[in-house]
Amino acid sequence: MPARRPDGEPRAAAPWSLRWRLLGATALAAAVAVGLAGWVLAGLFRDHVTRQFAAALVVQLDQVTARLAVDAQGRPTLDPGTLSDPRWSRPYSGLYWQVDEPGADGVRAGVLRSRSLWDAQLEAPSDTLGDGEVHIHTLAGPGGAGGATLLLVERTVRVGAGEAPVWRVIVAGDRREIDAAVARFDGVLGASLAVLLTLLLAAAVAQVLVGLAPLRALQRALAALHAGRAQRLQGRFPAEVQPLVDDFNAVLARNAEIVERSRTQAGNLAHALKTPLAVMAQAAGAARAEPASSARPVPGAAPVALAALVEEQVAVARRHVDWHLARARAAAAQGLPGARAGIADVVGGLVRVMTRIHAERGLRIESDGLESAPDFAGEAQDLQEMLGNLLDNACKWARGDVRVSAEAVAGAAPPRLRLTVEDDGPGIAEPQRAHALQRGARLDEAVQGSGLGLAIVQEIAALYGGTLDLGEAASGGLRAVLTLPAAPAERDAAR
Repeated sequence: MPARRPDGEPRAAAPWSLRWRLLGATALAAAVAVGLAGWVLAGLFRDHVTRQFAAALVVQLDQVTARLAVDAQGRPTLDPGTLSDPRWSRPYSGLYWQVDEPGADGVRAGVLRSRSLWDAQLEAPSDTLGDGEVHIHTLAGPGGAGGATLLLVERTVRVGAGEAPVWRVIVAGDRREIDAAVARFDGVLGASLAVLLTLLLAAAVAQVLVGLAPLRALQRALAALHAGRAQRLQGRFPAEVQPLVDDFNAVLARNAEIVERSRTQAGNLAHALKTPLAVMAQAAGAARAEPASSARPVPGAAPVALAALVEEQVAVARRHVDWHLARARAAAAQGLPGARAGIADVVGGLVRVMTRIHAERGLRIESDGLESAPDFAGEAQDLQEMLGNLLDNACKWARGDVRVSAEAVAGAAPPRLRLTVEDDGPGIAEPQRAHALQRGARLDEAVQGSGLGLAIVQEIAALYGGTLDLGEAASGGLRAVLTLPAAPAERDAAR
């Protein structure tokens, strides 16, 4: 199934896919490796054959040197019949010997030479040879040999005692045999390396196909997910791919959870709004019918009652909307990386607001440990929502004192933050504390409210993995303990 862009159109395949990149890199590396191996092996074989041929010529040179003699006039002599190789006597046979006479005015070449040279002679390079030292050269062969290239070995010898003259003995052999052997080896080597390269490329193709097979399985799993045939990525994948599949399935599960939670919240909100809307609709209908059924209506009574009822129900509806919005915002911010909120700033702002709202009661709102407390690992608006509800509830019931404190939970892993809000009011009896945390529960109808404050705090804290516990304060009032995840210290986060 082709990949698609966000607008739904098929996404064009990349000109260099992962498959072609792997194959191209493998083919290039294999070709370079095989080429270098062929070049090295061919060179080694050529050097080996050349050294062997040169060694055989040195053996022939030793044979010629051993049979070299001088006559009574001091001239060099050599009986060809004493040489065992018949190629010495066959013209242009490919094996030649020659004796030169070095002198002060130059070298006199071909003083003696093999019959195989016929009427030609070898033009060896001019160089200085120590006694018994062997030099090796390459030179063109005699004309009758068809332009062959010769490998030549030479040495200087003294035949006789005292101030005997120095003679240069040369033996040369036709390189066509070793060149043919090298050519045959290069041909076999080239064919062998070509087969090897083909097998390597076939192995690379098989390796890429087998190695990328899990990605094709992953593509099929994604296609099934996109087509609605599966709710998650299914299948068995290698250890390198499985973590990606697990993380993707975790994201899918979280998205499904968010969607389900959103549906539930939308249903709860719709259900919560039905009651105030029905009450207002009923009141409006009764107010419309009242003038017709009452002979002497009281002027202004119905509108005033209807207005009060509408205000009350609108407040209830607004409170429900605020509650569900707070839940939705907290759910969206849950696990958001890098989110943090300072306790001192949030509590300081809330204390100023509560002091103005309850100014006529002259409440004392004290705080403790805010500066040294760790930051909250979440959104500042959610922290304001939770602490705002707790402080508002404490101020409503307090007789004169409200206290807010914050501290890190010792030894908690991951780090946790404890926030405590206490008042000196009547408190809540232990049997009623669980009921007070239920949505819409109000323990005293005389105090204005919707009964959603503590429920909102508990819901938002639960979304962050925190808790809300109610207890008795030292002054006898209510003690609300809020435990939330704490953000790491700035120095730890920077590591």
